Amino acid sequence: MKKALISDWYYVNGGAEKVIHSINSIWNDFDHFALIDFLNDEDRNFILNGKKVKTSFIQKLPTVKKNHRKFLQLFPIAIEQFDLSDYDLIISSSSAVAKGIKVGKNQLHICYCHSPMRYAWDLREQYLKDAGLTKGLKGLYAKSVLDKIQKWDLSNSENVDHFIANSKHIAQRIKKTYNKESVVIYPPVDVDFFTLEEIKEDYFLTASRLVPYKKTQLIVEAFNALPHLNLVVAGEGPELEKLQKTAKKNIQFVGYVENKKLRSLMQLAKAFVFAAEEDFGIIPVEAQACGTPVIALKKGGTLETVVENETGIFFEEQSAEKIREAILHFQTKTFDPKVIREHAVKFSKERFEKEIKQFVETKFKAHQQTLKERENKNIK
Repeated sequence: MKKALISDWYYVNGGAEKVIHSINSIWNDFDHFALIDFLNDEDRNFILNGKKVKTSFIQKLPTVKKNHRKFLQLFPIAIEQFDLSDYDLIISSSSAVAKGIKVGKNQLHICYCHSPMRYAWDLREQYLKDAGLTKGLKGLYAKSVLDKIQKWDLSNSENVDHFIANSKHIAQRIKKTYNKESVVIYPPVDVDFFTLEEIKEDYFLTASRLVPYKKTQLIVEAFNALPHLNLVVAGEGPELEKLQKTAKKNIQFVGYVENKKLRSLMQLAKAFVFAAEEDFGIIPVEAQACGTPVIALKKGGTLETVVENETGIFFEEQSAEKIREAILHFQTKTFDPKVIREHAVKFSKERFEKEIKQFVETKFKAHQQTLKERENKNIK
């Protein structure tokens, strides 16, 4: 069985990359494809076992490393130019265009879907607003690009034989967007690395890429109104400078931190604060694996990973005021780090790898049987 693994892109070591790492831990003979690859050697060794990635023409475009999303209109063309005709099995890891790869009738294509393409569907208006493309000729052009991509995305969903959703939340969106059924296999959380710490220190933690949809600005505003409580912000991104300018003295920015430092911050934090509406959200589960309760938005994947009043608490909407109220409510409650840790173990890397292996091998066996029956029918 010749296998290809195609991802949208490689430029950070985030949640999607942890999925790739686990898939590579099951089968080590994939050929790898992506629109771009800007991983450093350490991340490449972890995610891809040091293997090279075949990239698209977008890799060579000027300024792409700084902001690949501005070439969005070229993504469909780039993904369709990959020739994967020699492969028996294609697995795509996709929240954008990877699932749009061209496939033949004798190939099996399984998509691990982190989300239907956000730019084209759920976050379309936010994307236009954040990019300043809601008015004028540029706005009209951007909207026409997204219209075309939406049609392309819907049409190319037919290239997928089987969808795997990373949460029930995403399974519902796959059904709504593509009218396709999917099986839910939660992403892997390295609960062996993120270990329990029962003694907590006097600070709250948030950690993410500092981009608009993560809503870190709202968390900072909430803690600006709570000067007696300390917040540590881990991560870097285009919003960092703006956040630093607005933050008061009780908020500390530590920038990008490597995994061991992040684990230490998670283990000792009083609580982990999470304001994004995520498809699944691995990082709140990593915090829970450390025995740290989560204060999270009551939407998206966190509804499936946080147990209210047992492993954390929710706030109802993305606003600084609701986050502030949730933090004050949290201060009145008591959580058991051991119970929180026990819940997080259900999302282990071992569980993910077992479920993925069983699903893929079962579907491939059935696919081979179908091909054999088709061949016998043609011979007769």
